Amino acid sequence: MNRMMAPPVHAQALRDAVDWAIATRRSVRAFLPEPVAREEIEAILSTARYSASGMNMQPWHVHVLTGPAKARLSAAIASLDDDPHRSADLEEPYDYYPREWRSPYLERRRKVGWDLYGLLGIAKGDKERMHAQHGRNYRFFDAPVGLFFTVDRALQEGSLLDYGMFLQSVMVAARGRQLHTCPQAAFLKFHRLIAEQLGMPADQMLVCGMSLGYADASSIENSLVTEREPVAAFTTFHDTAKETRP
Repeated sequence: MNRMMAPPVHAQALRDAVDWAIATRRSVRAFLPEPVAREEIEAILSTARYSASGMNMQPWHVHVLTGPAKARLSAAIASLDDDPHRSADLEEPYDYYPREWRSPYLERRRKVGWDLYGLLGIAKGDKERMHAQHGRNYRFFDAPVGLFFTVDRALQEGSLLDYGMFLQSVMVAARGRQLHTCPQAAFLKFHRLIAEQLGMPADQMLVCGMSLGYADASSIENSLVTEREPVAAFTTFHDTAKETRP
């Protein structure tokens, strides 16, 4: 791709297409078995590689799983996840979520959880069904493609910021191809098992997993659309100079 080329469509269509791809990106939790061609996966990653990174470090590495390789890893994780004695003390490679939840993040977390469980008819306290639903993460929600993203352990927090831009680019590029995704931190506590299964070198840390495929529009969980705060709630405009006294 020529990075200096002119837009392929006129200004209004370009703006609408980019806005559409960003706004319609959401976490899909049920996928069709329809395969995604390797050429499409490579095209998505080829576009995402243009994401910004400090000093052009490009800190990302991607593992793509399909077919038997994906099924084998999913089975290994499920076996561990279903054994509370083996899985109780698993530790994540880094803290994705806060150790102590506070407002407004606690309320937002609870809402998305109960909205999803409500759609699925899972009652509060139904630990068995909650566990089963959470376990669908490890089958990539039946998506035909599973992705794992790793970063060099020697890098610092700035590279994780860069990584976030790369992940967003992957998901937006997928939307441009009528595909959906679900980024998944749920895999983090199984990072050692994943590293062993995929032969990841010790200097690579798991950042997250991701499901990729065509959304199953008939699945009730895919009707979930999370609420977002308006611009005014998180933006401060500074358009006048603050007066200071000598």
